[in-house]
Amino acid sequence: MRKAPRHIAIIMDGNGRWAKKRNLSRAAGHRAGAKTVDLITEECVKIGIEALTLYAFSSENWKRSQLEVNALMRLLKQSLQKNAKKIKRNNIKFNVIGEVGVFREDLKETIKNLMKETSANNGMLLTLALNYGARQEILNAVKLLVRQFQEKKMDPSSLKEEDLEKFLYTSSIPDPDLIIRTSGELRLSNFLLWQAAYSEFYFTDTLWPDFDAGELKLALTEYENRERRFGE
Repeated sequence: MRKAPRHIAIIMDGNGRWAKKRNLSRAAGHRAGAKTVDLITEECVKIGIEALTLYAFSSENWKRSQLEVNALMRLLKQSLQKNAKKIKRNNIKFNVIGEVGVFREDLKETIKNLMKETSANNGMLLTLALNYGARQEILNAVKLLVRQFQEKKMDPSSLKEEDLEKFLYTSSIPDPDLIIRTSGELRLSNFLLWQAAYSEFYFTDTLWPDFDAGELKLALTEYENRERRFGE
């Protein structure tokens, strides 16, 4: 059996539907989903996964009701503060990708502090994609690359994939080997479009709050039994 993936990325979907099935508020669904984040993060540390990236808040999520967005922002801050000691204890290096500059100052400060406090850790890299959109990420990278070429008067014909990749949010992170999406949806939803070029995909009908260690094991077993060809 092949080894586990170095980098797992997860599109955490289904909090709202989980809550609706139980006649609960969407906020209650997000709180349940936050507990699953803790569980899966710890499980990935135990397994020895090098990097875990979680799609926590997309740039499109701003279209949701203000009530839900506010609840999500509060939950994010509370979760980071609550789990800060655990993250440090597990030697996790905390990271964020996305346009977080639009967040409230207190949330930005919480994110900044946790990144700083774990910057020297050399265990699993835990990345949250916050206010993230892959198309915007690529567009931003292209703008920076064009500026570099203009300033250095470089020949555009010499451009390589690596030249663009160094301007992506994920420039220091290996591409995901496995991308998991919960809740039965079969799409990427503007997540890691460049980085997913040769990723393996695993889709499950399980809603994110119900995704547990056993579900993760099923995904890993499926991955380990696949033959990766990388276009060959």
